[in-house]
Amino acid sequence: MLIKEQESVILTTPKFPEVEPWSPLHQAVEMSEYEELASLLDSGADPNEICFGFTLLQHAIELEGDSALQSGTAVNAALTAIVLAYGADPNFTSDGGKTALEMAQRYNHEPAIRLLNKFPGKRSAG
Repeated sequence: MLIKEQESVILTTPKFPEVEPWSPLHQAVEMSEYEELASLLDSGADPNEICFGFTLLQHAIELEGDSALQSGTAVNAALTAIVLAYGADPNFTSDGGKTALEMAQRYNHEPAIRLLNKFPGKRSAG
């Protein structure tokens, strides 16, 4: 049996433009790497960083909400809690103009809504 090694190919045709990777912070959120996320934030990374149109807090909430929706499991707020603990601004918006609270409400992400309502500058949940 022959085993071929797969090569990593970056597509750069007009149909498939090259896409930049997530930033290290957003990659840690995307992979639910709690320790790496905390380490990066400990090192001074910006908790309000925007990547691909999402603030870090929005990304955490979207990942948690969407993962729970797709898997049918209970939603957790570990990523949200980490990002908020490091100073993410709950009212900071990305290009879409939605706050983290609005995103949490969209996913019915009750743990995130409760957390967001405990931080200064919060908006009313409804």
